Amino acid sequence: MPRIFRLDITVASSDIDIQGHVNNTRYVGWMQDVAVAHSAAQGWPMTRYVEEGAGWVVRQHTITYKRPCFLGEVVSVCTWISSFAHRQSVREYLFWRAADRTVLAEAETQWVFINLTSGRPTKVPDSLLHAFEVVDDAGEAVRMLEG
Repeated sequence: MPRIFRLDITVASSDIDIQGHVNNTRYVGWMQDVAVAHSAAQGWPMTRYVEEGAGWVVRQHTITYKRPCFLGEVVSVCTWISSFAHRQSVREYLFWRAADRTVLAEAETQWVFINLTSGRPTKVPDSLLHAFEVVDDAGEAVRMLEG
């Protein structure tokens, strides 16, 4: 199971804004997509969360945009869990253009684990805590980019 999960995305015309580059809101969508894919790869697909009666909601997104990307380009995005607590986690992301390895954006999401019925924060089960290894060195993600 990967400590750092990677997904490659080809920029589609629906991703492009009036300025001719990827719209900033697409990065948030891609953050969701790669988080869901990483969770599924670790044995926690969305159906499992529903069965458990709990799931994640976003408390805060932070994104730093560095360079634009354009139609048809391949964007590589990797994600990892940088901290895990009893009711929350922090997930980080790194986006780069696959062709020249230019960093496009860096991002972070603070997630809160909630009971799906009450909507209130609840304890993350041990089986979920143990499914993800915390990566506290972002340099490992940068080495993926370089390698």
